[in-house]
Amino acid sequence: MNAVVARTRNRTLPEQLPDLNPYHIPSLPELFSMIIVMEQGATPEQIKHMIERVEAFGLKAHPIQGTERTVIAAIGEKRSETKEALASGPGVESVMPILAPYKVASREVKKEPTQVVVRDLKVGAGSIGIMAGPCSVESKDQILACAHAVKKAGATALRGGAFKPRTSPYAFQGMKEEGLKLLALAREQTGLAIVTEVMSTEEVPLVAAYADVLQVGARNMQNYRLLEAVGKTDRAVLLKRGPSATMEELLLAAEYILNEGNPNVMLCERGIRTFEAHTRFTLPLASVPYLHHKTHLPVVIDPSHGTGHTYLVPDMAAAAVAAGADGLILEVHPDPEKALSDGYQSLNFPQFEETMTKCRAVATALGKKL
Repeated sequence: MNAVVARTRNRTLPEQLPDLNPYHIPSLPELFSMIIVMEQGATPEQIKHMIERVEAFGLKAHPIQGTERTVIAAIGEKRSETKEALASGPGVESVMPILAPYKVASREVKKEPTQVVVRDLKVGAGSIGIMAGPCSVESKDQILACAHAVKKAGATALRGGAFKPRTSPYAFQGMKEEGLKLLALAREQTGLAIVTEVMSTEEVPLVAAYADVLQVGARNMQNYRLLEAVGKTDRAVLLKRGPSATMEELLLAAEYILNEGNPNVMLCERGIRTFEAHTRFTLPLASVPYLHHKTHLPVVIDPSHGTGHTYLVPDMAAAAVAAGADGLILEVHPDPEKALSDGYQSLNFPQFEETMTKCRAVATALGKKL
């Protein structure tokens, strides 16, 4: 042992230690994120020219048409003098940095609220859209009865799950494509827009062929490949907040969809997990004004999942409208006691009519259309 210690003490150490990082990870490029504010009255040719200039720098251009002027979000790898080169373009009023980590979703980029319009469904900018229907499509008679009942009460979209993510692998998983066909039949008879969940990237083309609004469920909020896939479609997207997700994580998830060129994104608060056990989840309605302060995207509330109890849904729906929600998504079933999923939080038809009456009174008081 003493010999080993002696040899170690007498060893000549190198002046410079070897590189202990065998991977040689390069530093990440700096992000360029700016908004190009066009002058009021800028011509379409000037706007097109600036989009082409942005893309010539290797940046992604996101033109956003406001009520008075157009802005272009330019995002990508920063290069020297990019800002100055863009600021000198024809019809450009100013070029400013986007400070929020979520770029296209930010209020910095678009001051006016976005309205998502799909058929007769209007969500945002003073219009409150109502999406209602069963948790799962169970049969032709069930979904058609729901469609006619919710339309009669004032809903403009029919929700219904054809592919169902269930906690237990033994629970009802949905009717899949046959369920999509029944939803399309209900739309044919009523004119209601169809809202249904898509669970994987492979299913996006199939679901998009039938649905008007693609729902990304809470379990998939951070499935980034799925977010990119729905972002590449021309369908509106209803993005549900994960039960443990922060507001910033929700907005960054929306950014994945917007970054693929799809501007029709609705954020959905459906409740989060807390220590409380008196409701299925805790439904934080403060999310509505907070998100309105941070983003131009419309905010939808899901009081069915947010409470998990039928008797709480009407009051929380009305409270959501009072808090400024741009839309509601509600579970409605002809006979909740016999529902194959989520019957304990579903409204029957008379209860849905009463809920609509209550919500309509609140919306009228606030000067909004429901």
